[in-house]
Amino acid sequence: MQRDGAAGMIGVIKAWIARRWPVLRLRTLLLCTMVFVAALPGFGAIFLRVYENALVRRTEAELVAQGAALAASAAIVWKGMPDQADPPTAAVRYRDRATEIDLRSSPILPPRPAAIVTRQRPDGAALALTRRMMPAFQETKMTTLSSILVLDHGGILLNGAERGRSLAALPEIRAALSGQAATVMRDNAGYAAQYPAEWLSRAAGIRLHHARPISVDGKVVGVLLLSRSPRALFVGLYEDRGKILFGVAAIFLLLILLSAILSRTIVRPIEALSRATRELASGRRVSPRSPSLEVVEIQALYRDFDRMADSIEKRSRYLRDFAASVSHEFKTPLAGMSGAIELLQDHGADMTPDDRGRFLNNMAADAARLSRLVRRLMELARADVLVGARDARADVVIVLAAVADAMTNDGFAVASHPSAPVPALAIDPGALEAILTTLVENARQAGARRLNIHVGTDEDHASIDLVDDGCGVPDGDRDRIFDPFFTSRREAGGTGLGLAISRSLLGAYRGELYLLPSDKGAHFRLILPLS
Repeated sequence: MQRDGAAGMIGVIKAWIARRWPVLRLRTLLLCTMVFVAALPGFGAIFLRVYENALVRRTEAELVAQGAALAASAAIVWKGMPDQADPPTAAVRYRDRATEIDLRSSPILPPRPAAIVTRQRPDGAALALTRRMMPAFQETKMTTLSSILVLDHGGILLNGAERGRSLAALPEIRAALSGQAATVMRDNAGYAAQYPAEWLSRAAGIRLHHARPISVDGKVVGVLLLSRSPRALFVGLYEDRGKILFGVAAIFLLLILLSAILSRTIVRPIEALSRATRELASGRRVSPRSPSLEVVEIQALYRDFDRMADSIEKRSRYLRDFAASVSHEFKTPLAGMSGAIELLQDHGADMTPDDRGRFLNNMAADAARLSRLVRRLMELARADVLVGARDARADVVIVLAAVADAMTNDGFAVASHPSAPVPALAIDPGALEAILTTLVENARQAGARRLNIHVGTDEDHASIDLVDDGCGVPDGDRDRIFDPFFTSRREAGGTGLGLAISRSLLGAYRGELYLLPSDKGAHFRLILPLS
């Protein structure tokens, strides 16, 4: 029940979207798609938190490196510069220090509070160390733009505007005094936005604070407090604004070029094909001009359109000729019947029994001819729309034997010569027997005394050749032999539909029927696929 309800809700949503979805031109869809794709890098540069987080971590890593170098230098100065460094007693393993700051999860603390007044006096040795190291601190500060403050082991500032005051209450200072370096993010109280969209960046208004212990012989003698604002994302974008604008212009120029190419290769050919289709629907055949820039699928579409147009034109011509032939075939017997009826109505009482019988016999013959025409037309219609079954199988040897046995008589012989063995053919046995019977009957009616049937096969097809010794087909009739209603035996009751029905039946099973040249008699060939 829940699944049916969900499916119904999805159907309602789809129907609502379908009712309100605008019908757009293909050019509009292509242009919107490419504009969206072209704009993706811009959105990514603005909202890519990963890149911004990488900038913050890089700033942290720089502060850590500065702090480590300065703390090591301060420790050396504290101990006094030795003449020779003692060799290490154990191997030292080096590894990258993992950063601690993450814009997505690390808390942003309030701005660093002002140092508090204390009565405690700063450590003299630490103060002397600060004075000796101050040139190095100043040089580092000018190069890295970092704030560098020195505190003694009690957390009292030894330089800067607040020297002599205490920062021991800060969590990063407490961690450093305990021997652990710590980095925190704090709001930058002195930050002022310089760019209109800078508010989109989380890193623009923060400042990183890194506290580093100065250790001598395992004892913390002081703390270095370094702070710096991370490189804002918009600063880099502003500095590279020329390159970015050039890239945007290049992207949109490329977009225009691609739009023009797609228009010439897809949109224009489809529009031309649509116009040709409308002309074809109105009864006019207009062949669309092939596009100058061709695409495989468009080429295939044009070829399919030409085949469809040829098929429609051929079918229309066939229907026109068929309708004309039907009207002609029906008109003669109907005219004869109408004339006989009129004579009987007007002069029936004055006619002799022999005259009335003759007129009635003519009317019966015309009616019989009309019945034959109707029956054959129904057979032709069924053959035209027939779709052969895929699993149809016919044993040609059995079918040939049945036809030869049924059609052979004292004045006419049918001899079959199948090659052994003959695979099964992909056709219904009844359809194959009807086709062969029609061809054999035509040979008999053409005055043949003997008809030979030969069967041959290749990889995937079989050929059945029927060769008789009759009068053959005149050269002038060879091109019309398969046209509906064409017959040379109209007076004998021929309808001219037998060969047309046979060819349509073969076409339903992907077969073909040909009339081949022959020195004597007629030579028909059937081509059928193997089962």
